[in-house]
Amino acid sequence: MSNDLPDITLKKPVLEMLTVANEYCYYFEHMATKTHTEILEFISRIGPLLYLKGSLTPDLEVENPEANERFVTPEEWETLFYALREIFGKYDEFWIIDPQYINENEPLKASLSENLTDIYQDMKDFILLYQRNTYAARQNAVKEIRKLYATHWGYRITNIMPKVHHLLYEENTDSLPFMQSLDMY
Repeated sequence: MSNDLPDITLKKPVLEMLTVANEYCYYFEHMATKTHTEILEFISRIGPLLYLKGSLTPDLEVENPEANERFVTPEEWETLFYALREIFGKYDEFWIIDPQYINENEPLKASLSENLTDIYQDMKDFILLYQRNTYAARQNAVKEIRKLYATHWGYRITNIMPKVHHLLYEENTDSLPFMQSLDMY
């Protein structure tokens, strides 16, 4: 890095994205004591914030693309996925129209658990790579989170928000068995 250019990886939009990503990951790593409603309320608040911060993350060119790494293992992904699937139960699945899909007019079955876990993986990988605290690692972390925002987790957020909103605010939600079993977790 040239000494006369500012380090974009330390600028406010990147640090804010890092902060929100960290909050997201921390919450899901400590969700064992949370109720269904608390989890849904958290998602309803942090989802739009993640989306906004992702859109403000700069797109930059990396000098050393070989410094890019992924950290979340398949076992870690599955552990979170199955924990969320158990929490959401029959309310986990829903239908979406995905413009990324070959037939963009055909409904696809989606899963809150899968989408939330995919977002977690991207956020955790971003945090851990950024924390390597070398310029190359930070550069790759920023580049990757911006790319994945455009191609992966940005879509996931927009897919889950209508379902989360429905579960939280639909008329008579208090009568849903999902909302009655809050003291499970």
